[in-house]
Amino acid sequence: MAAPDQREPGAAPGEDVKQAGTADHPDQDAAAVVVMKSAAEQAADGPGPGGSEMKATACAAAEQPRDGADNDPQHQPPQPQPQPLQQAVCSIDRSCVQRRGVKNVQSVIPRNRLELLKWNGWGYKDSMFDVKNDVLCFTGKRYPIGNQTLPYFTDWAIKKLGIDVNRRNRAQPLPKPSDFPKAKVEPAFLSELKALRISHSIAGLDRLVRAHGQTLHDTFILREGAFERIPDVVVWPECHEDVVKIVDIANKYNIVVIPFGGGTSVSGAVSCPTKELRTILSLDTSQMNRILWIDHGNLVACCEAGIVGQDLERALQAQGYTTGHEPDSYEFSSLGGWVATRASGMKKNTYGNIEELLVSVRFVTPTGVLEKKTQVPRMSCGPDFNHIVLGSEGTLGVITEATIKIRPLPPCKKYGSIVFPDFESGVKCLREVARQRLQPSSIRLMDNEQFKFGQTLRPPPGYLGLILDGLKRMYITKIKGFNVDTMCVATLVFEGQKKDIEHHEKKIYAIAANFNGIPAGEKNGERGYMLTFVIAYIRDLALEFNVVAESFETSVPWDRTITLCKNVKHRIGEECKAQGIDHYFISCRVTQTYDVGSCVYFYFGFNWTSLPETSDPLSVYERLEEMARDEILASGGSLSHHHGVGKLRAKWFCGQVSPLGVQLYSATKKQLDPKNIFACGNLVHIPSSSL
Repeated sequence: MAAPDQREPGAAPGEDVKQAGTADHPDQDAAAVVVMKSAAEQAADGPGPGGSEMKATACAAAEQPRDGADNDPQHQPPQPQPQPLQQAVCSIDRSCVQRRGVKNVQSVIPRNRLELLKWNGWGYKDSMFDVKNDVLCFTGKRYPIGNQTLPYFTDWAIKKLGIDVNRRNRAQPLPKPSDFPKAKVEPAFLSELKALRISHSIAGLDRLVRAHGQTLHDTFILREGAFERIPDVVVWPECHEDVVKIVDIANKYNIVVIPFGGGTSVSGAVSCPTKELRTILSLDTSQMNRILWIDHGNLVACCEAGIVGQDLERALQAQGYTTGHEPDSYEFSSLGGWVATRASGMKKNTYGNIEELLVSVRFVTPTGVLEKKTQVPRMSCGPDFNHIVLGSEGTLGVITEATIKIRPLPPCKKYGSIVFPDFESGVKCLREVARQRLQPSSIRLMDNEQFKFGQTLRPPPGYLGLILDGLKRMYITKIKGFNVDTMCVATLVFEGQKKDIEHHEKKIYAIAANFNGIPAGEKNGERGYMLTFVIAYIRDLALEFNVVAESFETSVPWDRTITLCKNVKHRIGEECKAQGIDHYFISCRVTQTYDVGSCVYFYFGFNWTSLPETSDPLSVYERLEEMARDEILASGGSLSHHHGVGKLRAKWFCGQVSPLGVQLYSATKKQLDPKNIFACGNLVHIPSSSL
């Protein structure tokens, strides 16, 4: 590594840098530490300590015209319950909105992320798969399987992936201060940040935490090695005006800016380009987490981009509303990240994908602020510039605020499940449901491998016990003739009025019967839906037992869905055999359905112990996933349905959008970011010298 940073991880980095919320200051209020308001300013704010009011007032007072630009509790996932958060949202008519009155949403995730979250893996520190008395278990109380031993999962992992529960690869410890490369930042730039009273840090640990997302590559490097490049400085803006100032001075000093939201990217989007010679700044939006206003009459809300999904939902539900947007990562991912990657939620059938939820967006670029001047349901006013921002992946600017649609909380929610004799029957059923536009809020189909795997994630008694709740095994296997090694399950979520749900259920179960589907009860449907949030924790455990694993997804027309699934699984199987891999797992599920096609999600992992000693398991996995992606594209699938392109899939981007499409994107990039300071390298690598 380069020359070491001489400060302790998370410690105050010195006189030039004002630091709050790191390991040494986890409880200090950022406003008190960084804003440093005069007595007169504090008096103007009112008598109370009011950290959130100070934040709102400071940001409002700082708003200045820009040249060439317009002015501008503990979570129990995955279903947060409404709580009486009287101070969470200033819920008033838009005509009366004043920034002084806006309240912060108290985030579950602290500013010092490592107080709550793992530094080298997914999710909460108190939640993980572990081994106890040679049996796998899941710790903590946040999830339904918490504090339970999982003997069936243990047996499955031993037989399917060849693990030895007595041989464990522990991750390397948290890096020492001397392990971090020295920050490369001009003193003049740091002085300007200080003068602007914007919180920032050059401490090594702060920089490391924001150097990565949640790809297999990221996690493997954190556990086994070191990143070639990490940000040189981290900044924490607290409002739109702060971001305008940061982008202005970054442009002035030719500093690369990489926006950082929830840190859940699985495309390499927030990693630092290794060949970038300029100073790299990580712009952490986590302190921009307010709901600025709620318009009750039109059912829209304006939110700052750094608010994470679970906080947004908790605050809205306290007011009787919901966004309905639930990506698998919603506990930790941010609103700005959803917009930047064109995210999709599990209940999109009722509430829409993010592009359908987004009404307007405020977007800071080096050449100005892009935003609409009206809030209307639809416009015929030239190209929709929302779609310049959607999917831009941090390459054009920073999303600071988003106005989104909200809905009243549904009075009733009900889960369901359907067992099919095989995957093909299930896909045909989902296609017919979509053709009739009868999708419930969520309908997802697991293949047989994933179905059997999911059934192992339960304590005794009885493997397949949940599927057989309310059903007789003899009825399924003997009378109906289902084979346990081919059957699969669809999970359903209904939301709405009770009578409407009852009518909806009857229609869907009638369609399912035409494809030999059998209703399998609410309990299995609810459990299948909830396990989505637990599966992400398995990869960390797998790495301790010589297994590399990852998920990847695509969208595909209906008439190619089954073929694509078969082709990808076959290709992976053949390539694993060619590599001498003895134990591997490949499965898929249909997670979203549309009029014209579906979204398919794959899970793939293998035990690397059978590889030659000279082989790098991470490189082998990445080559195999590239082959799978080639097969997906050859079978008619897309590059990505909702994960985005990032750096991981950039090599295929031109083939998806055409050379002219790349030229159009590049022209937009040149107009909005002529110095290429948003040079994260996602979508298209554009050398600085070419702009």
